[in-house]
Amino acid sequence: VQLQASGGGLVQPGGSLRLSCAASGRISTINTMGWYRQAPEKERELVAEITSDGSTNYADSVKGRFAISLDNAKKTVYLQMNSLKPEDTAVYYCKMVTTAYDYWGQGTQLTVSS
Repeated sequence: VQLQASGGGLVQPGGSLRLSCAASGRISTINTMGWYRQAPEKERELVAEITSDGSTNYADSVKGRFAISLDNAKKTVYLQMNSLKPEDTAVYYCKMVTTAYDYWGQGTQLTVSS
């Protein structure tokens, strides 16, 4: 099983970006997919997660700015990020929780800077 994350980059404050994470391989039932981030010298934290039936959970710091969505058929989770702030700068990781295991994707760097 692999998780392939993409979409990171450099964006100016106030800008938008969308991250994608596609799962491939023999995957048992997906419970949740989500995004975490880790800034330098900080612990990894939950950004947003979504269950297979569409229930979502967001960190307070991104509520109203970020939106997570899941395409079950494509086994792909998206994170639409709007009104980006410098404090959103971090490496973003996707995570998939199945009935069998938890899987992590490789990180993708987001830098918010003018």
